[in-house]
Amino acid sequence: MPDSQQAVIGGIDCHTDFHVAAALDPLGRVLGTESFPATVAGYDSTYIWLASFGPIAAVGVESTGSYRAALARSLTEQGCGVIEVNQPHRHLRSRRGKNDAIDAEAADRKVLSGEATAAAKDTTGIVESIRQLSVARNGAVKARTAALCQLGNLLVTAPAALRAQLDTRRTLEGKAAVCARLRPDTDRLADPVQAAKAALRSLGRRIAQLGAEADGLERSLSQLVAAAAPATVSRLGCGTHHTATLLVAAGENVDRLSTEASFAHLRADLATLKIRT
Repeated sequence: MPDSQQAVIGGIDCHTDFHVAAALDPLGRVLGTESFPATVAGYDSTYIWLASFGPIAAVGVESTGSYRAALARSLTEQGCGVIEVNQPHRHLRSRRGKNDAIDAEAADRKVLSGEATAAAKDTTGIVESIRQLSVARNGAVKARTAALCQLGNLLVTAPAALRAQLDTRRTLEGKAAVCARLRPDTDRLADPVQAAKAALRSLGRRIAQLGAEADGLERSLSQLVAAAAPATVSRLGCGTHHTATLLVAAGENVDRLSTEASFAHLRADLATLKIRT
């Protein structure tokens, strides 16, 4: 940690295309604010600009696990301590207004006052890989479920002869497998029977493709989760997806959960956790 009498505290308010940085001295005086593009060159420029005021003690960044993740990784690689900062309280915004410079300064002051102390999630290891595969797998499962619902709705209004052909299968998955093999006459799609066959075949093939995609991601995810947390997945009730959720919530640097209170806070977050896209 740099000398507290000379160290600079950074605060950054991020957006999709740019971010605004503010620098404070140890007494809380604003040294400057500046805007930078959200690019690799912009991240490097941010570090150079903050370092121009003196040694960097820490940098407060909002939502480092989402679209601020690249900036947090860049600052960490430069040797900066990145602190996770929540959005400014609504009372502060009502008193001082709302703009990017104010939000960046607010992030600064949360770090300087000690209100924000949690280290940002490390997104450079296997846990980040697990998060990405989980997002893709969950998306495939949801899309497949939606396609099955659509197929079921179409079957309700399908011509009787076509419905009778599909009644040999009891489940929607089984009916979808039959639908994938239908052969509509594409020259007679004005006929509702042929149109129904074309629609059902499309949904059947989509369901099969999404199922294969989800299964492939599941296998890859199982391998990564077993490698990252073998002791956890070996416990009763802790399968691949439960363990993946815990890993993503805790982050690669799980040592940042150093107290019982921080673990309790994590458990509360898990109740409403949605893995970010």
